[in-house]
Amino acid sequence: MDSDAFAGFYQRSAPALRAYLTRVSGNHALAEDLVQESYLRFLCANTPEGGEVNYRRYLYRIATNLLRDHWRRPRAGSLEDVPEKFLAARDRLSGIESQVTLDPALRQMRPRERQLLWLAHAEGYSHREIAEITGLNAAGIRLLLFRARRKIARLLRQQIEAERGTV
Repeated sequence: MDSDAFAGFYQRSAPALRAYLTRVSGNHALAEDLVQESYLRFLCANTPEGGEVNYRRYLYRIATNLLRDHWRRPRAGSLEDVPEKFLAARDRLSGIESQVTLDPALRQMRPRERQLLWLAHAEGYSHREIAEITGLNAAGIRLLLFRARRKIARLLRQQIEAERGTV
């Protein structure tokens, strides 16, 4: 891949990869680091044949593995681990309505559940493609995704009921 082709691929794929990693990790700074590391590893690796679709899948596989490695590492306290809401005031007008609704429910879910929901619904990947990206069994994806959907539906119902004051 020459530099112009890579620049175009980066412009088309980086926002979605950044959103995926931010949503799954729950940490914007970590997501930024993982995006850069993912592209670096992508450039250093032998890219798969088949064009941009396969490049994108391979890139998500790299990013998923980096995130998994991050979760496996022992935790050390740092300023980056402190949620942004404690460090700076958030602009309440900049949030998207769906984000305001989904964020509290997603924060209550496990990272793997957030990951599967994001890949299936935000990125539109099939169960087989999600299995390739995550390294899980395709039949297992179906069950895990079903459970994740059921869990977020339950959390959203509880959230709506709590907002109405009927819990």
